[in-house]
Amino acid sequence: MSTIPITKRGAEKLKDELHRLKTVDRPGVIQAIAEARAQGDLSENAEYDAAKDRQGFIEGRIQEIEGKLSAAQIIDPASVDAGGRVVFGTTVELEDESSGEAVKYQIVGEDEADLKLGLINISSPIARALIGKEEGDVAEVQAPGGVRRYEIVGVSYI
Repeated sequence: MSTIPITKRGAEKLKDELHRLKTVDRPGVIQAIAEARAQGDLSENAEYDAAKDRQGFIEGRIQEIEGKLSAAQIIDPASVDAGGRVVFGTTVELEDESSGEAVKYQIVGEDEADLKLGLINISSPIARALIGKEEGDVAEVQAPGGVRRYEIVGVSYI
């Protein structure tokens, strides 16, 4: 099994979700199933069916998170010293060469990615184009609208 890179913040977020699923959601759905069973005939009981479906989702998500955490390689961007190169966890300031628009992204794992927050997936085209580059380099990214060129303005490990 290969390791899955994840930031320290992302691992904490998954651990928090796992804790909530095990301590709040799982007992809640068990209680809902018990209450639905108390109503009698299970063959026509929509509450029972819904609770069982929810239980299946919760148990599946618990297994998924536990699997990801067991395969996780937790990386603290603040402790990375890549000599100015863009690596996993790096925060990169870019400038679009054609429009002059400035953007800032942090390269993170799949579960952490959220473009609205400036968190991009390590396997996204832009992240793949940036990995290994340094401040002052130009990265070419194949976008749906064609090739876009970004100059790397700043690299930080925060």
